[in-house]
Amino acid sequence: PSLPAQRAVPRLAMPPKAKGAKAKKQQGGKAKSRGAGNRRNNPKAFAAASGTKAQAKNAYRTLEKQERKYHISLTDRSVDVEVSPPFVVAVVGPPGVGKSTLIRSLVKHWTKQNLNDPVGPITIITGKKRRITVLECPNDLNAMCDVAKVADLVLLMVDGAFGFEMETFEFLNMCQVHGFPRVMGVLTHLDSFTNPTTLRRTKKTMKHRFWTDIYEGCKLFYLSGLKHGRYPKTEVANLARFISVMKFRPLIWRNSHPSVLADRMEDVTPPAIIERNPQAARSICLFGFVRGTFLKPGQKVH
Repeated sequence: PSLPAQRAVPRLAMPPKAKGAKAKKQQGGKAKSRGAGNRRNNPKAFAAASGTKAQAKNAYRTLEKQERKYHISLTDRSVDVEVSPPFVVAVVGPPGVGKSTLIRSLVKHWTKQNLNDPVGPITIITGKKRRITVLECPNDLNAMCDVAKVADLVLLMVDGAFGFEMETFEFLNMCQVHGFPRVMGVLTHLDSFTNPTTLRRTKKTMKHRFWTDIYEGCKLFYLSGLKHGRYPKTEVANLARFISVMKFRPLIWRNSHPSVLADRMEDVTPPAIIERNPQAARSICLFGFVRGTFLKPGQKVH
């Protein structure tokens, strides 16, 4: 006996892909077929590029930007000399955050020389008429207070994996009392994050917390893992470029509080006195640039 003919059942169409590689391919094909290309098919998005209203809006925006730059000029009472003193860049942060590593990386970037142990102020030529003195701030309250008085720029280092520590807020309070120099944030230990979403969220949280304490829009740099004992070249070059071109306004507090950052120290005690009594009081000469304003004759120093 012959078998009954099978009835053809129509196949249900598969729903179009909503996400993934195939969905992107389909969307790209549709955009190409209607001649849109990579540009968004939204005519209103590009309406402000030409026309009378657009020109007026652009002119208004340009004037607004110019107005924001206007400020009352402050009097600079520092000594007007041919060779100005180098700008002081202080690297501040809690222990173990990577201060010495950052100084070594910056010295390597500017001088192409390796510095094993950064001790004391290090003066580097960063341009034709620009020098900077980099110094590391120890984890001591007195040292922090002195650094807040003399620093032109502060690189405030924060451990990205741990967060803000007590030392960071203590130093910011001292800066507020002593004129508040320029501050830039540096986040380190970001290589400890394995999840990109967590890293992105941490960066955003840190940035907004930083903006709350200093000012909105304050620069924050990110330094990832180490390579040959230093930070990556690209990240260090980006930070060094900002340091090289930064402008500093004269601080009102510094105009009335002169200071000297000692670059060199010499013991000028006569050798005969030391031979007679090794425990005798020594006479010491300190050498350095006067910063802020003039030191008055007979002025007490500490």
